[in-house]
Amino acid sequence: MTAISAPPTGHIGLNVTDLDRSLAFYRDVIGFEVTGEGAHEGRRYAFLGRAGTLALTLWQQASGAYDSGRAGLHHLSFEVDSVDAVREYERDLRAYGVEFAYDGVVPHGEGAASGGIFFHDPDGTRLEICTRSGAGDGAAPAGAAPTCGFF
Repeated sequence: MTAISAPPTGHIGLNVTDLDRSLAFYRDVIGFEVTGEGAHEGRRYAFLGRAGTLALTLWQQASGAYDSGRAGLHHLSFEVDSVDAVREYERDLRAYGVEFAYDGVVPHGEGAASGGIFFHDPDGTRLEICTRSGAGDGAAPAGAAPTCGFF
């Protein structure tokens, strides 16, 4: 068998309990553009993107909050260009009332330049906003283990 390269991620689909609440969060706080909405057999959905590219779909079909103890999505990470952009998101998320897993921007591991902020969406889905450099000033919450794995 010939090895082929893995395809890039197309988009992520999340089940949510309240589409209006999740749309407000991902549109108004995270900054996605709503590119479409609809309903089918009583289930509402929305398409969100950036610069005309689909990035996230929300499906109002969950009966309860995110369960980190079940197989499936561990967390969803969004990458930005700089640690300053991460801090801007942190400021806006705090104003929105979001609670964070760690205080401030933290590195992905001890001595790592990359890092970010770690928090939850309205349904409890674990989220991260990170950058590839500039976050290495602080101590890593989990030492050498990946910070993004322990929140």
